[in-house]
Amino acid sequence: MHLKIRDNLRGHGNWMNKMEYFYEYKSAIGDITITSNETGITGVRFKRQSENEEPHDKIYKETSTIKETEKWLDIYFSGKNPKFIPAINPAGTEFQKLVWKMLLEIPYGKTTTYGEIARKIAEIKNVSRMSAQAVGGAVGKNPIAIIIPCHRVVGKNGNMTGYAYGIDKKIALLELEGVDMEKFFED
Repeated sequence: MHLKIRDNLRGHGNWMNKMEYFYEYKSAIGDITITSNETGITGVRFKRQSENEEPHDKIYKETSTIKETEKWLDIYFSGKNPKFIPAINPAGTEFQKLVWKMLLEIPYGKTTTYGEIARKIAEIKNVSRMSAQAVGGAVGKNPIAIIIPCHRVVGKNGNMTGYAYGIDKKIALLELEGVDMEKFFED
């Protein structure tokens, strides 16, 4: 496990020079890349085969935010519920951030559906209904996997639906949390 840092140009029309820190975390179900900036964790992603090459512009450094996230992941992958959330700062639209906030409310070891999240958001926004597909789109854009638990969202009638890193990883995470997986595979 090690930390990497690189200079990134970011901004929306107003380019700013920001530092982004990288850390490689080894888990039993795959390598994870953690990214952060000065304000918190910006990404937790399972590394894909195509991402194994190291860009040459990364430099190693350590931050307290990444240490806190590593501690969270250590607790999580030991099969326990971390009782805290590291400082997170995901980039997204107002709607995406609302959906991600709802994901943080799904208890460890439990699942919910896209439709249930859509109903809760409709209540919050005081509208008659919200599209489960819109919720699914926001869930799919979650940049902070595991900590913002998008793996706990299942399809209508409990169908095991897609996960950005593959159904096998989604199943492994749910099993780690003690979710009864038989209900998802009944005929």
